[in-house]
Amino acid sequence: NSKLKDLSIEIGIYVTICQMFSSLRTQKTEKDSEKEAPPEWLTPLTEQEETSVRNALSSSNRRIVLVTHKNSNIDITGETIQCLRQGSWLNDEVINVYLALLKEREMRDPGKFLKCHFFNTFFFRKLVNGNGGYNFQSVKRWTTRRKLGYFLWDCEKIFVPIHKEVHWCLAIINKKEKKFQYLDSLRGTDRHVLNVLSRYTVDEAKDKTGQDIDISSWEHEFVSDLPAQENGFDCGMFMIKYVDFHSRRDAGLCFSQEHMEYFRRRTAKEILELIA
Repeated sequence: NSKLKDLSIEIGIYVTICQMFSSLRTQKTEKDSEKEAPPEWLTPLTEQEETSVRNALSSSNRRIVLVTHKNSNIDITGETIQCLRQGSWLNDEVINVYLALLKEREMRDPGKFLKCHFFNTFFFRKLVNGNGGYNFQSVKRWTTRRKLGYFLWDCEKIFVPIHKEVHWCLAIINKKEKKFQYLDSLRGTDRHVLNVLSRYTVDEAKDKTGQDIDISSWEHEFVSDLPAQENGFDCGMFMIKYVDFHSRRDAGLCFSQEHMEYFRRRTAKEILELIA
């Protein structure tokens, strides 16, 4: 009996030690798993998602409507989504639906994303289509509170897609940092774009708030420290990813050319599911 009692104590000690080591191994495995897990913006598509995207991009019936974004009233057909195939230029419909999804993402989770406005691809064309390349009257009704559901001037960042015939760029009215920014994946510059948006900002504030704002101290920045394009067809992808990352809280532009093929598939998946 005495021997059994001693053995029982010894067994209890070994069981405790085994449980302790088992717990440590589990914690280590979880930490290793966390280390190896890709960041959210680089999460691999599931096999089902890859199949869905592949079927959409290779659809033989290009007239069929794959999905409709009701808020923007845009149909994405089999033909429309083909622009997300590798080597293709992005079209207005895909860009505009994606930007609308980014706004919906912000509204779902405002803690993770800045308060932003995402103009569609037609805004700047309309704004500069006038005498002297400026026509505020043609766009002043685009931003009424009744239409948007919020005051444009309350936004921290306002994104403006810029189309230069065969090249997409991005301009940002960055109220948060008091800057007008121009982002071009080919490192180009365009002072006219920032001058037009400076003038628009003053007119918009006056029209909606009645105030004469002073933006003379705001910087005009041609952003050079940004991921660069290394081919002749990914400018649109770079542009929408600049928007994606700049609308996040505390997120740098941590992607590169090598991620563009993945971003094309992921963008197709998000559009098909209507959720960014």
